[in-house]
Parts: sequence; C-alpha cells; structure tokens
Amino acid sequence: MEKQTIKQLPKVDRPREKLISKGVQNLKDAELLAILLNTGVEGESVLAVAERILKQYSKREILKLNFKELSNIKGVGQAKACLLLACAEFIKRALEVKEEIAPIIKTVDDVIAQAIYMKDKQREHFMVLYLNARNELIFKKPMFVGTLNANIVHPREIFGEAIKQNAAFVIFCHNHPSGNPQPSQVDLEINKRLVEAGKIMGIEALDHIIITKTKVFSFKESGLM
Repeated sequence: MEKQTIKQLPKVDRPREKLISKGVQNLKDAELLAILLNTGVEGESVLAVAERILKQYSKREILKLNFKELSNIKGVGQAKACLLLACAEFIKRALEVKEEIAPIIKTVDDVIAQAIYMKDKQREHFMVLYLNARNELIFKKPMFVGTLNANIVHPREIFGEAIKQNAAFVIFCHNHPSGNPQPSQVDLEINKRLVEAGKIMGIEALDHIIITKTKVFSFKESGLM
C-alpha cells in the first residue's frame, strides 16, 4: 500500500496546521520532528520518515547523534542534519544560561516594583515573594484572589512553596481595591497566623505590604511585625 503523503492528510491533521490550531504542546513526537525535517523522501511522507527515525532512536539518542550519523539517516541528509544539530545546541545553551541577576529585595519600594500590577485590580490579590539568605528574589507567586479570610489564606500553601523553593525569607503583599491602605482586623489576624507559622517552619516573614492605587502600608515599618 502506498504511503500517505502530508498533502493527502486532512488539513487538521497536518503537523503545522495542528500546531497552529491546537498548540505545540499537543503535537506527538513524530509530528514535532516532521516539522523540523520539513520534507519527506520519494515514496515516504515526512511524517513517515519521522516515525521511522523515532522507532530507530529515542529522543535522547537523537540529540546525541553527530553530523555524520544524522546525515546518513535516510530522509535527513546534510541540510536537515545541520538544522537538527543547531536546534539541539540552541536548547542546550538556553537551559544553561542564567539570563538575569536575581533582584535584591530590601526596601518597600523593591517590593512594590514586584507587585505593582496589583494596584489597579478590582479584587483582592495576595502574592508572596520568596527570598534566599542574600535577600535575592528567587520566586514570586500570586497565591489567592478574592475576599481574603483566614480560610483562604492558609499557611500550608504559602510555606509549602517556601520549602519547595528553599527560601530563607518570605514577604507577603496584597492590595486593597477600596483605596484604604490600613490593615483590616482580618488582615491583622492573617498576618499574625502567617508570621507564627513561619517561625515554626524556620522561615522568617520580613514584611507584609498593602498596596492601593496611590498609597502603601508596610506592617514592618508600622511596628506590626
């Protein structure tokens, strides 16, 4: 039976069209490789070539093949071998590169710079900054959205993430859509609960910042931490 070519496939099943319509994460390994190879060989579609290669080599093995080994595979050749090698090398370098220096968080302004998006939100957002022992920001995560209460803002999620990130310090930050930066009784109770949980976990809470459109409140500067 004659092998089916890409043009004979339904348009929705063609790798490039499928990537555009469904997203690259939904493509099979052979479809991804077919896009890189671009064309097949006489009597064999590019998708069939990709499937054959993946039966012969694992994805990890393909990344380890040199130019000669790749170019000798039927359906690859020199030009496609160069493309595959260039893609593999680019990915390796990208995974090794530290693209930017982690920002140091020491002042209220440093915190605001990381949470400025909150000031115009119409609902309350609660975010946590995770710092290492040098006060470098290693991770930040919006944790909760909606009217804050002790049941929603739970220490388990916050400090579970701190352990995962190997954080030494945390800073809490949330907004007040009302425009009033003063902490409510609920805010005070939540903050006390989180600070105490941090002490038990050995992870210090450095501050808790409330942001509005025009004003900022720091628990630490106000003597509440």
